[in-house]
Amino acid sequence: MTSSSSSSSRSWKYDVFLSFRGEDTRKTFVDHLYKALEDRLVRTYKDDITLPRGESVGPALLEAIEESHIAVIVFSKNYADSSWCLDELVHIMKCREEMGLTVIPVFYDVDPSEVRYQKRKFGEAFSKQEMKNVTKAEFWRKALVDASNISGWEPKNVASGHEAAVIQNIVDAISDKLLSSNSDIDEELVGMRARVEQLISRLEVGTGGVRMVGIWGVGGGGKTTLATSVYMKIKDRFRGHCIVDNIREESSKHGRTTLQGKILSTLLKTQVVVQSEEEGKCLIKSRLCHSNVLILLDDVDDCKQLEALAGSHKWFGDGSRIIITTRDEHVLRTRKVDHISPVTLLSQNEGIRLFKKHAYNEEEPLKDYGILSLRVVSYADGLPLALKVLGSFLYDKDEKEWMSTLDRLKEIPESEIVEKLKISYDGLKTAEKELFLDIVCFFRGEYKDDAMEIFEACGFHPHIGIKVLIQKALITIDSLGSFDMHDLVQEMGHYIVREEHPNNPEKHSRLWKYEEIRNVCPGDTKMENDKTEGIYPYNTDDQPLIYLKMDPNIKKLRWLIVKESGSEAPDFLSNDLQYIDWYGYPASPFPDSFQPTNLAVLNMFGSLQKELWKGWKHHLPHLKVLRLRWMKELVSTPDFDGLPSLQILELDRCDKLEEIHPSLGNHKSLKYISVRCPDLKKFPRIDHMKKLENLHITSIHWNLEIPEIQSVMENLVKLFLSGSYRMQVFLSSVAIHCPNLISLAVNEYNGSNHLSKSNFNLSQLTVLVHLDLTGCIWLEKLPEFPPSIVILRANGCKRLTDVGDSIRNCKWLCQVSVIYGGILNDGDRLLQSMLQGKAIENHSMVLLLEGLQIPREFRPRLQAGYKCTLQLPENWCNDFCGFLMCAVVQVGLLVENPMITMKQVRGGSMGIDSQDDVDSEDSQDDVDSEDSQDDVDLEDFRDDKKTWVGYVSFGSLRHSVAWLDETHKAVSFFISTHRRCGGFGVSLVPRTSGSGPTDTSPPEYYHDRKRKKYDFKPEFEIEDDLTCTFRIPSTEYISRDG
Repeated sequence: MTSSSSSSSRSWKYDVFLSFRGEDTRKTFVDHLYKALEDRLVRTYKDDITLPRGESVGPALLEAIEESHIAVIVFSKNYADSSWCLDELVHIMKCREEMGLTVIPVFYDVDPSEVRYQKRKFGEAFSKQEMKNVTKAEFWRKALVDASNISGWEPKNVASGHEAAVIQNIVDAISDKLLSSNSDIDEELVGMRARVEQLISRLEVGTGGVRMVGIWGVGGGGKTTLATSVYMKIKDRFRGHCIVDNIREESSKHGRTTLQGKILSTLLKTQVVVQSEEEGKCLIKSRLCHSNVLILLDDVDDCKQLEALAGSHKWFGDGSRIIITTRDEHVLRTRKVDHISPVTLLSQNEGIRLFKKHAYNEEEPLKDYGILSLRVVSYADGLPLALKVLGSFLYDKDEKEWMSTLDRLKEIPESEIVEKLKISYDGLKTAEKELFLDIVCFFRGEYKDDAMEIFEACGFHPHIGIKVLIQKALITIDSLGSFDMHDLVQEMGHYIVREEHPNNPEKHSRLWKYEEIRNVCPGDTKMENDKTEGIYPYNTDDQPLIYLKMDPNIKKLRWLIVKESGSEAPDFLSNDLQYIDWYGYPASPFPDSFQPTNLAVLNMFGSLQKELWKGWKHHLPHLKVLRLRWMKELVSTPDFDGLPSLQILELDRCDKLEEIHPSLGNHKSLKYISVRCPDLKKFPRIDHMKKLENLHITSIHWNLEIPEIQSVMENLVKLFLSGSYRMQVFLSSVAIHCPNLISLAVNEYNGSNHLSKSNFNLSQLTVLVHLDLTGCIWLEKLPEFPPSIVILRANGCKRLTDVGDSIRNCKWLCQVSVIYGGILNDGDRLLQSMLQGKAIENHSMVLLLEGLQIPREFRPRLQAGYKCTLQLPENWCNDFCGFLMCAVVQVGLLVENPMITMKQVRGGSMGIDSQDDVDSEDSQDDVDSEDSQDDVDLEDFRDDKKTWVGYVSFGSLRHSVAWLDETHKAVSFFISTHRRCGGFGVSLVPRTSGSGPTDTSPPEYYHDRKRKKYDFKPEFEIEDDLTCTFRIPSTEYISRDG
């Protein structure tokens, strides 16, 4: 018998094994199914030998089961009348448990309950065999129960019982399953298949107990690639799975508690914040000790990390597996893992294959390049990353360039792989080299978008440079949008920075280590420093705060990031600085000698300064970004005439700032302004800021003054205002002079603006898409607004009772929220207006209302609890256009929309992998579950109720849900929310005569204006084709360009 440990990685002799009762189905259903499978090139085992009853199953048949990927069991009325079939079934279920065999039951002319409980004619047939062999009977009965609990196929309930259609559905599903399982190992990963199979055998997947396996070896040897390949291949056999990558770096940056939180959040599928390491250990042990989980811990370099994340086998449930990668074998020996698997480098043949893929992008080398390839492979010594980097570098080079490169390789000691990687670095242009070294030394693991601002400030043209670095296999961008690279590449970059003066950090172009910065920055060195360009001190928990006193000799500093600083201001700062990000600058202004004429970005956070420079008279001709945040002592802003290039201005929580310098009103370059200062009393005119696109002003002062606009501002597209007593005057001018405004938010938190329906009108804003009136407590009725509105929020409007008449003209209205305030008199009219709009066919919608406002579609009842089943009428796909869901949530605060899980119920065509997708106790008799659910007693609801209504169209689901078609008779829905749900229901929305596919997307002005694009965030996300899970979010209208 094949070992269970290799079941997920073997090559199958048969794709499908058919188990059936010959006299019932051999010449009918099974014959047709076999023919359809063979026509689709599915290798199928079908036993055509008819043996007398009572004869035992032969070894050849048992072997065929073990050598099959999928077993299809066709239960018929006389199936249990054959001990042969029953023995065969027992072995199939054994292989399912021990070897991961996929089992698909087909209930042909029998109900699952007849098989499960051995009833009716099926039970009579079983009783005959039971009397003949009492010893085997219990094994047979358990196998029947287990198999019938697997959600499968009932031909009589599929496609109205048409056998040809049923068989086609089954074959389609099997083909999809085989396609997904046969593409599990990327063929580009040379030499990986054998290594994956060997590691899986060491893990002993499918056996009991908890097992920890470590992968140990040199950096760049393929540890992470091997571990990830194994993880992806076996993860679906566990109840939960989680990858924790870059542990060495993440632990030093963010601490071990963050990693503990990631494990818990991923496996428990909810956000978990760990306060202390001991708490994290207790939580992992208590919450996972009964769960069968797979965890990959990548790049562990300290015993304390392993102790915090997987301190004991007892922390995890039976059958769990922990994979650990590390460059330090001592870590694995100390924690006594069950097996240590040394990573093996590539053989020469494997190395040649890998190098060819990257050097020629084909299997065979070009003419006269074969010997050159062998020379490169021998230099790389089997290290996969070196082969990939060298191959990418030599791609599209001619023979002379190859020879030159190989001659240079001779000068590099063969044992120093890092030096070999440097060849790709030498092929970069000057700006690309600088960009690469900055990423290596400072930005690995940082978000690319955050770092781009620094690179732009330094004139690196990063959009082009980063693309080149990716093409040269020097860096990658991970799924979260952060910079990453192989350890060896980073080590190579560090080597380049230090190579000429390894023991003299003052001669290094970049400083990132605490000790080196401390030695270079005391200000008492005599030696001229014209080398250091970047300083990024990072403090770990074990180090004291850096007292940063800049040495006057450091004259070429390009950019500076300071996380912490001392109580005294520096006496000197380099005038070559182009980027400054400083946390906690002391109370003193910048040094008088600091004249950074090349400065492009200045970010100050938590500074104690009242002003940055004395008098703010500095001329900074290249400054594009100025951010002053949490500067609680700041009392004045600069004279903006000295900042002619400024494009972004952010003033956040500057508590003593009452007035912005009036020169701001005449600025010609500003595109983005955000001022969130609580005591702000006066804001300059904005008429002359003709390039302004985004304006955000927040103040809690009761008398904030914003002068009205008196000339057209055609570039202003987003406006957020909060706190002005004279808001209505300013808004009236906005409606007249801002014709391209797309998003408008008018919020109040102190009742100061006194907005009401009578004193402002927005109907002139003809392209307005997003309107937010949160907290406008005086608002009794929504203002007149244009038909372009898509998103409307009026939360906390305590006097609002009427949505007004404008709502009827908004044909693309998709999202409305009116909670934490008054109860609408016309909430049902609002919903009906949305359902009659153009979003009905291909989009989603969501409506949040205060109190109990059950739509008429759900009267007189909702169902109690979190689950309901919807019976689907004939021709439902054509007569209806989508699912309408309603939930009454009994909470004080509804912070997010619920997650909806949609499943087929028994009797549908779910079939493949159903044993994993649907719990047997949940799926059993689902079709009848609606009648068993109780109605909601509305009188029992508390006062803090909210009504959530969601809609999802068939048009949007059809692109993502393979099983959504007219053959299905019932669908179950489950609502998941962090808040208590008091009632839930789902109904179908009829297709009206006016609805149709004529308008499938919002009007054109939503998409393109002056090359800037504004789109919806994704309406919902389909997580699985068989178990459709989605959330209809509270969408904001955003710019694609940020």
